[in-house]
Amino acid sequence: MNTPDYISPIVGYRVWQWDAAGLRSLNGEPCLPGRPLAAGCGAAAHGTIVGRSEAVHDAHEPPYSDCTCGVYATKNVEHLRQSGYEQYGIHGEVYLWGTVVEHERGWRAQFAYPKSLFLPPNAIPFTLTEIVRLKTLIAFGVDIFIVGDHESIRFWKNGSGFDAAGLNHLIKTRKQYYDRRQWERTLKKGDRVAVLGRGIAVIQQTDDKEVLVVLWNRLVLKIARKDIVLNQQNMRWECEALSEEYSCASPCMPEFLDATSKIPRCEKREMLCGFVLASSW
Repeated sequence: MNTPDYISPIVGYRVWQWDAAGLRSLNGEPCLPGRPLAAGCGAAAHGTIVGRSEAVHDAHEPPYSDCTCGVYATKNVEHLRQSGYEQYGIHGEVYLWGTVVEHERGWRAQFAYPKSLFLPPNAIPFTLTEIVRLKTLIAFGVDIFIVGDHESIRFWKNGSGFDAAGLNHLIKTRKQYYDRRQWERTLKKGDRVAVLGRGIAVIQQTDDKEVLVVLWNRLVLKIARKDIVLNQQNMRWECEALSEEYSCASPCMPEFLDATSKIPRCEKREMLCGFVLASSW
């Protein structure tokens, strides 16, 4: 393990949390544009060394060879993925300088500053709020890339602005995003609907006005399409418990024959078990 004092920065790979306030280390330490992130050590102040049980050591300039303090970075992006940290935010290249402790797969440094930033698919800005939040990254004066399927696409070039390839990728991805959202918001045969107070029903037929669902694999309910809503918090279709039910155990209405043909029949009677027509309008 080497502990050189680097005058020229070396480049490592690091992960940051990104929210409306900007970039933060995974431990919550803010990273400010134009200012290097300086390592600190709170082991002496707190009476313990993070991750170790040895006796408390005297105060020192981080990173210290016998401590765990310092700004962490891996030697390559593959090491970052293998460590499992990539999933916790946006990643990128980072300059490291000052005193640097080298380990097998990375470094602990005295000072660090972003060199480039890479946005994973789940961090690509789609809404106006997210696009405004992008300014907190641009303020660092670094290139910003979008992680694509097979390659990284430049989204923002420091000193020049948005890159045409990045904008084209954003437009394409945004269209796919909203197409998928629209598809997810469209009721389809086979979708499940939570009938509040009753249980989970499966859609058999649907159109713009009404939906036919099967509840408990034996009850058929007819529900107004306008009464079925998408619960954003639970990410499921829901409707209020139906207030009226009408027995329809014998003559099936023609428009229900297809929906009821696959419902199990009673072993003792040649009729549908508890076939119910419910109306909510």
